[in-house]
Amino acid sequence: MTDKPLMNGHSAPNFSLANQDERLISLSEHHGRYVVLYFYPKDDTPGCTTEAKDFTSRIDEFRKAGAEVIGVSPDSTQSHLRFCIRHDLKLNLLTDPDHKICDAYGVWQMKEMHGRQYYGVVRSTFLIDPHGKIVGEWRNVRVDGHVEEVLAQLKGHIVK
Repeated sequence: MTDKPLMNGHSAPNFSLANQDERLISLSEHHGRYVVLYFYPKDDTPGCTTEAKDFTSRIDEFRKAGAEVIGVSPDSTQSHLRFCIRHDLKLNLLTDPDHKICDAYGVWQMKEMHGRQYYGVVRSTFLIDPHGKIVGEWRNVRVDGHVEEVLAQLKGHIVK
């Protein structure tokens, strides 16, 4: 588990993970572009589906602003592929089955539901600038309005 949480101004940990098509995607391959990296608990659950569909509905705006949107969860590549097909998602969804990247970003944490404690992904998003620095972070994300907030912050960075 990560001792120090990542914060604005920190270098974003690099990663190389398989997407829904089993192609390796690395943060370093996006050098020179913004990256919206969002972590979510599980494919095809209500909040995660809404979040992925919201990002997909605005994907052209993110790309026009020079950003790529990438989702990460512990689900398998096969699960991600089914999720993308079922909901016509236009995002790279990366699999992190051993939670190494989730841990590096500080989103793999103890959670509790119905009195049971377990480790899982805390819904979080990071805006990474073209130099690999974190310039925006959202923890314990509530899905409603989140994509609009991330897009607004991205556009604010571009204007600066």
